[in-house]
Amino acid sequence: MKTPTPIRLPMLTADAVLAEIKRLYYQTTRQTIQRDLARALDLLKSMASEDERERAAVYMDGLAQMRSDWARGEKGKRKKAKGKR
Repeated sequence: MKTPTPIRLPMLTADAVLAEIKRLYYQTTRQTIQRDLARALDLLKSMASEDERERAAVYMDGLAQMRSDWARGEKGKRKKAKGKR
């Protein structure tokens, strides 16, 4: 039996990590926001310096704001639906 070849994951540069966080920010949806925000946080934690993390802060804030807004919208819809009965 052959031993499986290990998968090598490349180390991403700070610019590549920032580009991925930015992509998540622009492509997230109401359905994917939880997963995308968790992925962005993991990427943020992988950044080596505070300067690198500061560059990503605006996208992280935006993702958190979208999650908050969408969660609030869901709660409002539920309350309205209950009141119509």
